[in-house]
Amino acid sequence: MSVAKVTEIIASSPKSFDDAVDQGVARACKTLKDVRSAWVQDQTVSVEDGKITECRVTLNVTFVLKD
Repeated sequence: MSVAKVTEIIASSPKSFDDAVDQGVARACKTLKDVRSAWVQDQTVSVEDGKITECRVTLNVTFVLKD
């Protein structure tokens, strides 16, 4: 039997939402062991002078706790 924990992280990218998700998951995997899934809870953009400058995602990352 395993027990999982969910933690919320925010990641950003000047390229795209997909890139922000990729960067967020990659960074989470550096710190958290046994990451199993990530759920995109929210997406937002930063706008300057009428142009999108940054894509941001809020991720709920699930990982299994060690015994």
